[in-house]
Amino acid sequence: MAAAGSEHLRVGFVGAGRMAEAIAQGLIRAGKVEAKQVLASAPTDRNLCHFRALGCQTTNSNQEVLQNCSLIIFATKPQVLPDVLAEVASVVTTEHIVVSVAAGVSLSSLEELLPPKTRVFRVSPNLPCIVQEGAMVIARGHHAGNDDAELLQNLLEACGQCIEVPESYVDIHTGLSGSGVAFVCTFSEALAEGAIKMGMPSGLAHRIAAQTLLGTAKMLQQEGKHPAQLRTDVLTPAGTTIHGLHALEQGGLRAATMSAVEAATCRAKELSKK
Repeated sequence: MAAAGSEHLRVGFVGAGRMAEAIAQGLIRAGKVEAKQVLASAPTDRNLCHFRALGCQTTNSNQEVLQNCSLIIFATKPQVLPDVLAEVASVVTTEHIVVSVAAGVSLSSLEELLPPKTRVFRVSPNLPCIVQEGAMVIARGHHAGNDDAELLQNLLEACGQCIEVPESYVDIHTGLSGSGVAFVCTFSEALAEGAIKMGMPSGLAHRIAAQTLLGTAKMLQQEGKHPAQLRTDVLTPAGTTIHGLHALEQGGLRAATMSAVEAATCRAKELSKK
């Protein structure tokens, strides 16, 4: 396989759940890979219909994916992955780039379960990959080279930001960004419900809350400001915002959010040890 380019690359997905679909959709929408060059496998057709709707090929055979594709994204549940890798190990070659998106499964575990010198990566994605606004980190195994990492990053940037990091950051990213999507949704819901309580219709409140989160995130990214700076820009003496912030501090929002990221990260680390 020519690691430097993706013109004729065939991408395989072992596991066809929501995250696999999100990555595949991002790759296809961005034109990184043609739908017909994607092959996905799952034990049943329940999730494969989503891949077929994208124009991808599907199969119930995991080994068939390895036999037909050079870059393989394993998107199974963490507890299932060791058995799946054992099933396909006999058809893994040095031509393959093996990518795992399973939370908590270490690079050393992946390398132990696969043939010697297999090129292995861990990717920690998040669900906004489906709208090409994901936040992803990748970590490479011992035998993955710079060209392999460059190829993978180039592909995954179709789904959002993709940054190579030391493996020790991957579990933290799971807590911050993987689980963080649910944390942000909880805050968005609460924000809207505050407006509903004050008399705004539900649909309108949720629409404005989501746009507020989107606009704020864009400002943080584009202006490169620390959140505290942007927050200060909104404050006026004795104004509405400082009264609201006081209520948030009384409710322990900051500490609760830090604890949520910590708890999710610790759970990812627990999974790594199993």
